[in-house]
Amino acid sequence: MISFRRSLAGSLLLLFVFGCLSDAHALPAFARKYGLRCSACHESWPMLNYFGQKFKDNGYQLMNDRDSPIWQNPSYWPVTFRITPIWHRFSTGRVAVDEYAGGAITGSTEQRVETSGFDLSGLDFHTGGTLEKNISFYVLPSSDSTGAFHFETVMGRLDNIWGSPWLNIKLGKFELDNLLSEKRILTLTANGGIYQTYHFIPVGDGNIFGQIGDNQLGVEYLGHSMDDRTRVSASLISSNDGNVNLSLGSNSYTGFFTASQAFDAGRLGVERVGFYVMAGQAATYYRTSSGVPIPGSGIGNKGFERVGFVGQFYFGPHFDIQVVTQHGSDNAWFGQGYGNAVGTDGDGGVTCTTSTGCPPNNIPGTVLPATARAPSWNGATFEAHYVYNPQLIFIGRYEFINMSQQANTTNASNLGNIQTYTVGYRYNPFMSSRAGFAWHNEYNWLHRDGVGPQPGQNLDVSELLLGFDFDF
Repeated sequence: MISFRRSLAGSLLLLFVFGCLSDAHALPAFARKYGLRCSACHESWPMLNYFGQKFKDNGYQLMNDRDSPIWQNPSYWPVTFRITPIWHRFSTGRVAVDEYAGGAITGSTEQRVETSGFDLSGLDFHTGGTLEKNISFYVLPSSDSTGAFHFETVMGRLDNIWGSPWLNIKLGKFELDNLLSEKRILTLTANGGIYQTYHFIPVGDGNIFGQIGDNQLGVEYLGHSMDDRTRVSASLISSNDGNVNLSLGSNSYTGFFTASQAFDAGRLGVERVGFYVMAGQAATYYRTSSGVPIPGSGIGNKGFERVGFVGQFYFGPHFDIQVVTQHGSDNAWFGQGYGNAVGTDGDGGVTCTTSTGCPPNNIPGTVLPATARAPSWNGATFEAHYVYNPQLIFIGRYEFINMSQQANTTNASNLGNIQTYTVGYRYNPFMSSRAGFAWHNEYNWLHRDGVGPQPGQNLDVSELLLGFDFDF
């Protein structure tokens, strides 16, 4: 199976390389409103091009007399559904599997576990646009593959306040201002469908609050020049990883700050460089009732930060490379597993009890072990796209994350390090203002040091996915 995996990955990688040698949230609703093709805003839906980013920054407006919904045909309804039927094959290199004798468990052995079959993604139900000129909104109820819904995005925005593109305010639950957007990612596998750099948590760490890739609850200021070459943003969000009902800290906040500058490189295209900073505090001590943490009672705030560089580099009309780097660090309390003591689910409900157990809670008198340190790490994402034409795009991504200081002096220096690559392509046989459809093929391989079933063992996980990705 190892040789099969390597040959398959090699074949897909060669397909990507040789393809490079040749000459949405996507909303068809927006294309219908303005009479544009989807390719006007997307390199390949749902990934935005430069014009699409400018359209988004303007509050889903072209800044013309068609922006206000009062001028639209009454039959216009700004709604898009997206779902993906797939076939995928998932392989985990080392799993502790029980052995039986006489109807009883006698021990365990390590085995590779593989599964394959047909499946579904969740359903996204997008609606967005303008309520009036310079007042925009976006609402996204989203379900998992079982049909359990939550609100992924709910935000209202005041655009071009006092006629200035430098004054835009957003309030609600929204994606942080990431130039390499995870919500518009082109890949769909479990590990390749997210950016590991945005979600990394060291082994044993309890800080769920520094998730750059997750939609967060708060307020955002965005300013940009008329041509969108210069962009700045600042967000103040609750330190609760987007959970509702104030279920975690009672008074903890995080700031997310970005700035970028684009410049015209002639025939190469419009290049952009920038930086981001995420810095905040979150609870480590939750007051309890009969030993169970009380939701929303978190205090004992400790700090964390994520800082990095962002680059978007175009090499002509077909090929680009996008780069994100990150240096992250958590307070030593997070490194020892303190943080999310109430064990919330995606909707803020408490899932831990005295019988099921709860994560560590920094109750009065708790002392960190002498071996505890503040964990820190460095990582980077490199994602390349080759747009053969508006209907066919090849994708290649490599990510690595290396620990620079472990949470415990007794840990191996490489514990939890990640390497992963993803390759694939999307073919759109048609693109229209009514619907989008893509034939999607992708392979992801992820390696992590020291997290196997036995101490010191590494773990490899891979997934091959084929499917129809469509919206309408």
